[in-house]
Amino acid sequence: MKNSPIQDILKNNPIQEILSHLRVSFPGQNLMKKYANEKPPIRSELFSAEQMDLYAKTLAASHTLFTGHKSEQLLKRLADNEELLLEVHNLLTESVKATTRISPAGEWLLDNFYLIEEQIRTGKRHLPKGYSSGLPQLSEGQSFGLPRVYDIALEIISHSDGRVDLRSLTNFITSYQALSKLKLGELWAIPIMLRLALIENLRRLAAQIAINRINKNMADYWADEMTETAEKDPKSLILVIADMARSGPPLESSFVAELARRLQGKGSTLTLPLTWIEQRLSENGQTTDELVHLENQKQAADQVSMSNSIGSLRFLGTTDWRDFVEATSIVEQTLRKDPAGVYEKMDFHTRDHYRHVVEKIAKKTSFSEEQTAAVVVSLSASNSSNNGSDYRKSHVGFYLVNKGLPQTEKTVRIKLSVADIFQRIFRRHPFALYLLAIALITFVFAGLIVAKAHADGLRDWLLISLILLSALCASQLAVTVVNWLSTLIVKPDALPRMDFSKGIPGQYRTLVVIPTLLTSFDELDKLIEGLEVRYIANKEEHIHYALVTDFADADNESLPQDEPLLQMAIKKMDALNKKYGRIQNDLFFLFHRPRKWNRTEKIWMGYERKRGKLAELNALLKNKEGAKNYFIAIVGDENIFYQVKYVITLDVDTQLPRDAARKLIATMAHPLNHALYNEKKKRVTEGYTILQPRVAVSLPDEDGSWFAQMHGNEPGIDPYTRTTSDVYQDLFYEGSFIGKGIYEIEMFEKALGNRFPENRILSHDLLEGCYARSGLVSDVQL
Repeated sequence: MKNSPIQDILKNNPIQEILSHLRVSFPGQNLMKKYANEKPPIRSELFSAEQMDLYAKTLAASHTLFTGHKSEQLLKRLADNEELLLEVHNLLTESVKATTRISPAGEWLLDNFYLIEEQIRTGKRHLPKGYSSGLPQLSEGQSFGLPRVYDIALEIISHSDGRVDLRSLTNFITSYQALSKLKLGELWAIPIMLRLALIENLRRLAAQIAINRINKNMADYWADEMTETAEKDPKSLILVIADMARSGPPLESSFVAELARRLQGKGSTLTLPLTWIEQRLSENGQTTDELVHLENQKQAADQVSMSNSIGSLRFLGTTDWRDFVEATSIVEQTLRKDPAGVYEKMDFHTRDHYRHVVEKIAKKTSFSEEQTAAVVVSLSASNSSNNGSDYRKSHVGFYLVNKGLPQTEKTVRIKLSVADIFQRIFRRHPFALYLLAIALITFVFAGLIVAKAHADGLRDWLLISLILLSALCASQLAVTVVNWLSTLIVKPDALPRMDFSKGIPGQYRTLVVIPTLLTSFDELDKLIEGLEVRYIANKEEHIHYALVTDFADADNESLPQDEPLLQMAIKKMDALNKKYGRIQNDLFFLFHRPRKWNRTEKIWMGYERKRGKLAELNALLKNKEGAKNYFIAIVGDENIFYQVKYVITLDVDTQLPRDAARKLIATMAHPLNHALYNEKKKRVTEGYTILQPRVAVSLPDEDGSWFAQMHGNEPGIDPYTRTTSDVYQDLFYEGSFIGKGIYEIEMFEKALGNRFPENRILSHDLLEGCYARSGLVSDVQL
């Protein structure tokens, strides 16, 4: 059968060339060829919940992993998607400005484009270069070379028409893992892969919207031409129809529906183009009514897909994915079999750290993550019957973040890199290597200076002086350099912590103590107000607050103003308890000591000042005989302070931010942080008696001094979510106690009771930290 002249024209002249020859111009014309090869929206047969579970198992069985070259297709595709979405957004915006009616799906795209842009930015931030290479990728199928978890995301979106919710997602992943286990990194990647898949779906929908919009613009162009010609020169209408036929308009539902809408009912003259369209459609067994109906269905389907995809993007942005990961993680389920029963009681960040250690170990062995976690549980179970100092070995954390880690690595036959070996040597002999590095750098720099001076003729005592001076200066430089290098080699690890977010258990009752002086009524008001502020920021049933006070030093044992000041302090403490409904005075406490004669300083003063306050308070809290005689005034229910396990000691000017007390107590309560006393060495050698939080200078106000502005914290930075590096904690597993922190009363007294001579120690904090062992809690700040 011979082609018609029009068919020959269309065959030999691409539509874009014909339109150019005819000088046809309509919005979006230049984008027609670009969107012609776009894939259809990600839409397949809708599955019920039961069908989705079955399909997840089928999908797991069909996936084979790729072990070859890793590509970065997703990152490039995200950039392409952003470009296309912006183009379609601009096209729709121009249509709206021209008061042209756009489809419901297009309206959804315009109204929620801010959300799409935000999710694209989030996608770029969470998909750095090289991220995909760390994920298992597929070796065949349409997603060849792409991460397996991305294909899972595509399938979920495809069979749910873009609608994702936490319950169905969790069920799908659980069913998938019944046949094929996902790695921990894949579980964390699911949100970002869903985000990328949804953006891909939006891209395809947007391209479909753009094609339909271009087709409608084309239909509007020819409708305008025909309407105007029919009104002014009806005889020439046949020429316009011929031009339209020569241009080869796409006989798609969007073009036909729009042209029919514009021309129907406009008079008998305009029935001719509709008749031509009808004849062309009949060649393919179609009718105008069918295509109009099909267009309505397409618009409805696109609107549903668009709204579902945008709703799912909102879901991704508002969901806390920690619960999802823990609910679907095989490693999590394995570690929860902790024989000590501690793992499930820890806070999320500690559990997550444990899981990442398992992931890191598994990458360097032939064991899977599940098998590695099972090894850790097995090692813990083999020591679960031990008593005494070995009780910590029944906890899985001992074999992941403590001294049992080498045993775990040996069991799974870990393969260490050169960097790993060097780091372990550094960890095993930190003190010797630390001093050796400082000595070496000092010798090199000082030696160069001395050698140059000697070569220039410097001799005798001048040379000796230069040697001493050079060694001193070079040693300061060496310490700075070695400290910097240490923080690069050894990364900071936060101490493990229990989860006390729902309340502190009674066995960990804590007293927040402010040792201070009673000097004036105005100062007393500030002390009471500060105590109340600390309580409001850390409201917990089993946290109590106390002032431990002395009078100022004096030449006499008592002064006339002492008694009125003490009675006012008692009165205000009683009133503060009543203000918060504590009739038994079981929330706020006052412990006041008398002056004692100090023979060395020849003055009446509080015994051993701050150190004496804490020592005598500890004796009282432990209900030692005669301890009440240390104080001349006590406000508070003694049944409470006999139950206190921990003391948080603060200075008068130290702020206790919200939840800081709870985090300190939860850290101290973790078994791996429990202090173990060495009877032979007469000090704590493992765990911690004292935990020292990070202390910073408060943000200076506008009227603050230059000194305060120089040393204040960085404005606009959240100081409570950062784990910082400290050389002593990260390298030697000990921090420096600076007098503001939490300590366990019983072990504190065991390690330090009667340890120091009287009237010999002014700054006691560092010494106490050495004997009782202090740890730095760098993610809690005072």
